[in-house]
Amino acid sequence: MANAVIFLGLLIFLGHVFSAIFSRVRVPDVLLLMIIGIVIGPVFGWLLPSDLGPVGSVFASLTLIFILFESGTDISINTLRDAWKNLAKVSLLSFVLSVILVGVLGHFFIGLEWNASLLLGSILGGTSSAVVIPLVKQLSIKKENEVVLVLESAITDVLCIVFALAFMESYKIGGLQVGKIVGKVISSFLLALMIGVAGGIMWASVLDRIRKVQNSMFLTPAFVFIIYGLTEAMDFSGAIAALAFGMVMGNTEYFEFSFLKKFSRDGMMKLEPQEKVFFRELVFVLKTFFFVYIGLSIPFSNMSALLYGGLITLVLFVMRLLLIKIIIGKKTPSYDKSVMSLMIPKGLAAAVLATMPEQVNLQRGVEVIPGAETIKYVTYSVVFISILFTSILILLMDRVPLLRRFYSFFFGKISASQNTLDEQMQPSENETEKQSDIFRVFSKDDDDTQTSPAESETAIENGDDTIQTNTESDED
Repeated sequence: MANAVIFLGLLIFLGHVFSAIFSRVRVPDVLLLMIIGIVIGPVFGWLLPSDLGPVGSVFASLTLIFILFESGTDISINTLRDAWKNLAKVSLLSFVLSVILVGVLGHFFIGLEWNASLLLGSILGGTSSAVVIPLVKQLSIKKENEVVLVLESAITDVLCIVFALAFMESYKIGGLQVGKIVGKVISSFLLALMIGVAGGIMWASVLDRIRKVQNSMFLTPAFVFIIYGLTEAMDFSGAIAALAFGMVMGNTEYFEFSFLKKFSRDGMMKLEPQEKVFFRELVFVLKTFFFVYIGLSIPFSNMSALLYGGLITLVLFVMRLLLIKIIIGKKTPSYDKSVMSLMIPKGLAAAVLATMPEQVNLQRGVEVIPGAETIKYVTYSVVFISILFTSILILLMDRVPLLRRFYSFFFGKISASQNTLDEQMQPSENETEKQSDIFRVFSKDDDDTQTSPAESETAIENGDDTIQTNTESDED
């Protein structure tokens, strides 16, 4: 018992250290936390997912709810208006192409029948909110592009769930009902959105009274849990509802209606700064444990599944690179495009859906869905490898000039009106203030006169005039 408590404390401490390391040297904390999970799980066998029982999956769901809610509070309605076109294109095209490509690979390389291979494609068609949101918040990209990636992860989660369940249902009824799938997608989105917005409006209207209750800060996330659970119980998307709830709480000025004054004289209340800090800290702690749990769950015993997972991940990365090149406009900075092309990690939704075909077979007592075990292990492998690839490429893009040149060449040179690459590579002011104190405990301050690789490359790209100007300034 004492060892477990010490380990939990060390894990939270290491989470803050890893976050500070990411701010300074761009080694993603997600990757380091997963490595801890791999070491204590698959490598040494000290802790396995089976040891946690149902607690592991419940904890993963709570993490997802918190992350979606907290990220929703940071999304501006004005920014969403600017980003909706890119959001629609990226979300839908990325999902459809992922399903098709994985379906083809599953049929011709893995040997699954077409329905099973398209089921695998549906499971792997989305991106993970639990991975994407923490990463993009640590990278300095434009707000509208951050919104695209955050909302894409929530939208594609819904698409994955609906289409995967539809393919599994086709095995039970002997056919695929397209009209039913479309209706399910629309209802899951719209009704979940309505529930989340209505819940957010109601809560913001009575929040001033709620705050008078002692120790009431945790009541807001508790209400988010209720909204999420009710939405899921009605067979809609709890993820969309939680995200919509957060967006209302962050944009209450857009939802001020006259009839709401009956409930609150002061109108709808926004979250206070200390509440946002509290929720952000909760998300940080939950995220720390979540990625360790992901590391615990990786199956290293099935080498063929790992090879197939690596092939699928590679194909999806190439597809995403070409897709972002084609559909994202030239005004978007090259660095932002590079980040968008890397953000296809899989996570919680894929891992949960991967276990369902096997459960269907066990319930029926016969093999209703062929290749269910293969689908599960290949999905787990893609989850691990895609998160690994995303984390490593983000690290290398900052530290390897050749890779930066490739992305700059592929997406086009950054114009003078856009953010320069080295400016976007730097952590935000808030991140620096929060993390510098932690990092100083472990390292001395670097020499301020030292030139980073990103600054050197930017100077080269700007030409000899820039270098000459800098030299004259130093002489003065």
